[in-house]
Amino acid sequence: MELNLGNKGALFDLDGVLVDTARYHYLAWKRLAKELGFDFTEKDNEELKGVSRMRSLEILLGKGGITGTDEQKAEWAKKKNDWYVEYLYTLDESALLPGTKEYLIALREAGIKISLGSASKNAPLILERLNITGYFDSIVDGNSVSKAKPDPEVFTKGADNLGLAWSDCTVYEDSLAGVQAATSAGMKAIGIGTPENLPGAAVHVPDLGALLK
Repeated sequence: MELNLGNKGALFDLDGVLVDTARYHYLAWKRLAKELGFDFTEKDNEELKGVSRMRSLEILLGKGGITGTDEQKAEWAKKKNDWYVEYLYTLDESALLPGTKEYLIALREAGIKISLGSASKNAPLILERLNITGYFDSIVDGNSVSKAKPDPEVFTKGADNLGLAWSDCTVYEDSLAGVQAATSAGMKAIGIGTPENLPGAAVHVPDLGALLK
């Protein structure tokens, strides 16, 4: 736990750090494309990473050469999200990324407070399905913030909820925008990924389990 000496709080992004739900997004988009009469491949799906839901829909419709009214697009986007949430109910602890639960336990034993900092409005459901809600002292998600990363709101609110100074918190992130959000608030960022993809992070590891070695 040497990475947390001097720090009192740990703030975690959700997707790509604790769990990978990207494939559920893909399955939902693929299902929508099939209903609209065309195929949507994993290669096509690469273009949707880090993109908003409505922009993702526009890209998908472009692949199928389909146009629609604003009302139709809103209906399609809702249908996709409903399917995504449906898939989330199949999640269980086996979907946790390597070392996640062990690392959360180690933090708790070290007396370090823990907050989630995720833009996902489905975060509470995901944590519940993964059976890790009890490890978090605070949950900040898309239902409680108005500004997206790289704005640091999701992390600063987490630190405030924990009653800690921002500089006393470490952020665990797999996105560049998340790392930028952390550093702009004076927080140390641990990157789940490579130095090339996450410049600015103090440490780079493939997963949380690597921090226990």
